Amino acid sequence: MPSYTAPIKDVQFLLHDLLDVSHNDIPGYDELEADFTGAVLEEAGKVASEVLAPLNPVGDVEGCKLENGLVSTPTGFKDAFEVMKEGGWTGLDCDPDYGGQGMPYVLNTAVGEIFSGANQAFTMYQGLTHGAYSAIHAHGTDEQKAKFLPKMVTCEWTGTMNLTESHCGTDLGLMRTKAVPQDDGSYKITGEKIFISAGDHDLSENTIHLVLAKIPGGPEGIKGVSLFIVPKYIVKDDRSLGDANGVSVGSIEEKMGIHGNATCVMVYNDSTGYLLGQEHKGMRAMFTMMNEARIGVGMQGLAQAEVAYQNAVIYAKDRLQGRAVTGAENPDGPADPIIVHPDVRRNLMDQKSFVEGGRAFLLWSANLIDRTVRADDKEADGLVSLMTPVVKGFLTDKGFDMTVQAQQVFGGHGYIEEHGMSQFVRDARITQIYEGANGVQALDLVGRKLAQDGGKHVMAFFDMVKTFIKENAEDEALKADFLEPLKQASKDLQGAGMYFMQNGMTNPNNALSGSYDFMHLFGHTCLGLMWARMAKAANAALAAGASDTAFYETKLATGRYYMARQLPATGMHLARIQTGADTVMALDAEAF
Repeated sequence: MPSYTAPIKDVQFLLHDLLDVSHNDIPGYDELEADFTGAVLEEAGKVASEVLAPLNPVGDVEGCKLENGLVSTPTGFKDAFEVMKEGGWTGLDCDPDYGGQGMPYVLNTAVGEIFSGANQAFTMYQGLTHGAYSAIHAHGTDEQKAKFLPKMVTCEWTGTMNLTESHCGTDLGLMRTKAVPQDDGSYKITGEKIFISAGDHDLSENTIHLVLAKIPGGPEGIKGVSLFIVPKYIVKDDRSLGDANGVSVGSIEEKMGIHGNATCVMVYNDSTGYLLGQEHKGMRAMFTMMNEARIGVGMQGLAQAEVAYQNAVIYAKDRLQGRAVTGAENPDGPADPIIVHPDVRRNLMDQKSFVEGGRAFLLWSANLIDRTVRADDKEADGLVSLMTPVVKGFLTDKGFDMTVQAQQVFGGHGYIEEHGMSQFVRDARITQIYEGANGVQALDLVGRKLAQDGGKHVMAFFDMVKTFIKENAEDEALKADFLEPLKQASKDLQGAGMYFMQNGMTNPNNALSGSYDFMHLFGHTCLGLMWARMAKAANAALAAGASDTAFYETKLATGRYYMARQLPATGMHLARIQTGADTVMALDAEAF
């Protein structure tokens, strides 16, 4: 059975050496001293390795069951959910006014990666609840917040998001679910939603669904969509539970992975709903949840890559096969461990350099969210808005690739369910699809985010890279291995942006056919910047006499690998972008 160990030392390095969180000027960050964050991460790591990870294969094999209209989760999930609730993990960064602990989002993100790495399907139950909590917290009335949030913070009640219908996915303007106004100010919701993660289960007393629907007579298309709070059981004024609310499960989806999460077809039959936010402004309220979810999904892709990498390393050190070409390294054994072979090393270094760079990118983005929310920083808000499709799309694409590479280390044993690598691959695969498929993320990045506010946010990113390079230009320890590759990657990214400006206006397909490559080009450049910053932090720690020299030297070696072997992919992506749309759009539809 596979194992999982929380990457606490690496997270601590990022929080304190790279981001220097306890000295940030963001309100609440002064609490994030190394001893405090270390204690939180250590405890989260224990829960992850001792409680959640052993249930990961159980959930994969058993799945969820629908019997007599009730959904049951896999063996052990209910007890584990109680552990999460009792430990206060479900409300770590939630508002203290509603029972949360008020910790910064960056710490919640670090803890979330640990829990997702141990058991992604299980962690989704509280993750979806957090998203629903955030939407109500941002857009609900005082009465709605008082009524629903306290028990959502504790996960006594869980939450969902209901967007997709069988005939419409990304194009939500086509939805048919309707919401008919009632004399008491409520609405009657009727319709069917599919692919609803954590749609129903036995882990909580009530489920608070956030449902997109159209009010009859409203504007056509997406402009006529509103968002509603639809509880499974009616919540009385004293927050006790009343009657069932006409919400039922049509079926549980049979999926490739995340079997331990109940992905449901939800049926609403004259269900009572309450408008969240304004009429016909449902997408504004839902995107509070969607943007948080997209960052969270990027985290899931990274987390699956981490746990797969950990197990690949264990196997590579243990599996004996062949001899090192430079001479036996295990002369007393029948063969050498496969980690001596250069191609296995390449495979593992691809994984290690992505995981560590991706984690830095994720926590840096979470830091921007804290700066936006806690310090009302508009520049940070614009930058993280730009980065959201990159976090979601790049980290999940590469995260899935890395689970496949980890599986490859096992050879044939990686294809056998006994070793657990198949589950990591299957669970990671959904991250590229849900909360907006990655092709849509790329279109959002190029079609909307680049030009947002006159392009000021992408220019701010270019300035950030340029400033870092300029400020460290005389640092010989960084110059050749980190600054020069980063400078080239930034030039490639700017070149792609220039191509879009020059060619996208006359033929939009020239931009959109290169959008996926641009998302990856941007992602690599972001990780290049993170690795350059980590290298600077590692060198500073070594110069200051850090006791764990091996950790920092390993960090530098891993960074050099990424800059030399992975970052040059920006040139390939630029070359593809500059070919334009002609080859992409050459065939008529009938020719396929």
